[in-house]
Amino acid sequence: MMFSFGAISLWLCLVTTGILASVPAWTPPLSTRGRYVVDADGNRFKLKGGNWHGASGTWTGSGDINDDANHHANENAHTMPLGLQYVPIDQILDSFEELGINTIRFQFSNAMLHDTTPVQDAWVAANPQFKGMTPLQVYDVVIKALTDRGFAVIVNNHTQLSLWCCGVDGNERWDESQSFDTWVSDWLFVVNRYKDNKRVVGADLYNEVRRDILTDPTWGGGGNADWQSASQLGADQIMLANPDILIIVEGINWIGLPVDGLPHSRPTLTPVANLSHTLLVSGKLVYSAHFYSYTGPNHSGATGIGETTDARYRDLSRADLFAVMNSEASYVALTEEMHYTAPVWMSEFGVLGRGGQGTSDAAWFGNFVDYLVQTDADFAFWPLVGYLTNGVGNGWALMNWDATGKRTGLFDGDDWREAAWNELIGSAGATGAMPAVPEWKLLTLDNGDFVQSVSVRTNNGDFDNGATKGACPDNLRLIGLSHSSTRGLCTDYSYGPGLWAADRAIEVVFDERHVGADWASGYTKYQCPAGYYASGYAIRGVKLSTVLCAHASQTLGTTSRTVWFDQGDNRADTLGGDFAPSQYKGSCEGDEYIGGVAFSTSLFRNGAPSAILCVSLLPWALCYHTCTIIPCTYFNKS
Repeated sequence: MMFSFGAISLWLCLVTTGILASVPAWTPPLSTRGRYVVDADGNRFKLKGGNWHGASGTWTGSGDINDDANHHANENAHTMPLGLQYVPIDQILDSFEELGINTIRFQFSNAMLHDTTPVQDAWVAANPQFKGMTPLQVYDVVIKALTDRGFAVIVNNHTQLSLWCCGVDGNERWDESQSFDTWVSDWLFVVNRYKDNKRVVGADLYNEVRRDILTDPTWGGGGNADWQSASQLGADQIMLANPDILIIVEGINWIGLPVDGLPHSRPTLTPVANLSHTLLVSGKLVYSAHFYSYTGPNHSGATGIGETTDARYRDLSRADLFAVMNSEASYVALTEEMHYTAPVWMSEFGVLGRGGQGTSDAAWFGNFVDYLVQTDADFAFWPLVGYLTNGVGNGWALMNWDATGKRTGLFDGDDWREAAWNELIGSAGATGAMPAVPEWKLLTLDNGDFVQSVSVRTNNGDFDNGATKGACPDNLRLIGLSHSSTRGLCTDYSYGPGLWAADRAIEVVFDERHVGADWASGYTKYQCPAGYYASGYAIRGVKLSTVLCAHASQTLGTTSRTVWFDQGDNRADTLGGDFAPSQYKGSCEGDEYIGGVAFSTSLFRNGAPSAILCVSLLPWALCYHTCTIIPCTYFNKS
């Protein structure tokens, strides 16, 4: 869609005067298609959001918690969404509509969920309807008010203890001040509490995972500090409770000691290229990242203790900033048809507005906004709400009030960020119906069972007792396998979802009873029966134990070929990406399925997969690049 300059100017005028006072219509729940978030009608739903903090805590952790001076920027939220003490909630929501946003990232702490002490009357003086409620009950009512206005709400587990984030404060990891099981239990409590409100669209699992005093978080390193594993396991439980909800996983915010000469960095989403998430329900994963001018790729953001000579983001040239943002985060969304491809939500960014404008901060903010516009990125500003008295206070917020309820907002005349915000919020990017795209997902048995099929979990349970098992999500098939046996690649390429028959029948193959022609001479071959395709497998050590075969909803082809990968990589193409870095691997073409796996336990061989039988997906010969028959053109490669 094209707009004239006059039309854009009129639109911005309407926004800044508050005449546009409603969130555009959309249909929940939300899902993903490739790099885009879409609504239930398949239309793009760009996350244009902001953070409404407070319910995760504002106390700095020292001094009297009831003294406002001991809260960040002297803003005491009393473990509720900030602003309710001085401003009627409808006025706050009006200001959000005026900003033009459609999504609220809504923080909570685990401690708040269990706080049974009613809020004091003075804390909700501008909202007397909240008197006598607990902080959680206030949170409930605010969520309903937001969603009644049409906002999408993404609940964010920001902290465990009700403290201002983020430092060495007992909130560094999801299990820093509580057990992993408690973290998951609290998430299930939250998800079930809002399950019937379909405009509560997402679960943002944890905020800014970072090093504590002794331990760095890892991405796939195993053990208690493994954020990739913890978020995968937590997401699985949440998806079983509410398969409609988006799962938002933020990258690792910080590792190492911030001391010159010692290793330290901000990994963000860089490890996702080698190890991504595979959810039980496809089309529900969103990754997220945070960027501030005063932090950097190797700078903690500190001044004084913890400060190093590394560059901050505001020190980078425009070109270098764009390159770093691509490599740290945006590549996940911008690289198509990889196992890691997903929307990336820039769920925190911000800069001081009123009260100070550093030249480098202003340049960074302008460049950052330009980057968001150019890459059509989903975003959420931090923070939406703050307090200012005669221009003194938290100048970071887009909307500020004083103790009398007087507003000093972004559009009230003297905020230098207004032009950049209008550029950002007025940039629509891709709109309308988003086309279906192929799914590519990892199977990773690196740390144990990885059965990502809801049907197999429900109906078949432990299909190979004592073995380590992996199974593709219900709508995907196995298309690649590594020689080490711990990694596989799943897809719905060429056929799309629906290949598994409605009866959800499976057969666990553990011998050669279905083998006809000898397609791997001298090797043991586990082959699916006619009408079945491989959707998973099990191993004992590295030795193949069984192949999981699923009943197809259509007549499958029989034209086959053997793909060997015990001496080197033998992938059909680069679609799906390198699903097993530093390992030999093989994969079938996009119009094929795996019909069998061959291995050997002879001298000097350990039983790891050595070859796969790739079989044509459809019973007629496919013209792979130009076929026009409907079933084979669900996703056409060319």
